[in-house]
Amino acid sequence: MDAEVILQEEKMEGLWTLLPWLASCLMVFGGALPYLPQYQEIHRSSNAEGFSTKVCLVLLIANILRIFFWLGKQFELTLLLQSVVMILTMFAMLHLCCTVKNTNRMSTKQQRLSDLDFRYFWKWNAFEDYLLFCFGFTVLCAVVTLVLLDSAMFVEMLGYLAVMFEAMLGLPQLLQNFHNRSTKGMSVKMVLLWTAGDILKTTYFVINESPTQFLVCGSVQILIDTVILLQVLFYSQDTQIKRG
Repeated sequence: MDAEVILQEEKMEGLWTLLPWLASCLMVFGGALPYLPQYQEIHRSSNAEGFSTKVCLVLLIANILRIFFWLGKQFELTLLLQSVVMILTMFAMLHLCCTVKNTNRMSTKQQRLSDLDFRYFWKWNAFEDYLLFCFGFTVLCAVVTLVLLDSAMFVEMLGYLAVMFEAMLGLPQLLQNFHNRSTKGMSVKMVLLWTAGDILKTTYFVINESPTQFLVCGSVQILIDTVILLQVLFYSQDTQIKRG
């Protein structure tokens, strides 16, 4: 009997040891997983019109800044690895979008970074231009960070800048819903999944005592998700009333 109790306790201890590791893996790869179906759909349909590459711009800037924030304030390695995975994911999405758009392109004229035409910023045809822009942005951040790394205020502001870029990712969708007075293409289930993911992420930040910046990011994301959820409920009800 004692041997069975000891065996049960060992299993429970093993489970509790495994849970943090699973949570870390979920944090590292969880943010990139939603883009896998989008990648497969774009590859299957050879149509990238439904995906906004501006999402890649926001997430690339946010995660590059987060890596430099880590240099000044070493938070948990899980969040650093999450940034690396997200950067690689965004590059994969950009590469696929460029390939598909160039295949379907009717015009022979190409927009390139070297044209220095702000009207076509982040609308370039060559994947190399996106890499070049990110390389230049990274070098600029590296120089500024190395010069000001000893300033605690700069490090904290860098962290807030990084997470606020990420936190505002849902804001364009919110504003678009408000402008169109419609949430066509969105469902309560989808928004609830977003909200649940952000709540779990914020809970992880609290449990692991992550820097305040991450808690602010999670809180803002939950707030934006909640407003979008209310929009979906309100506009869908409004549509039903008009039809009735």
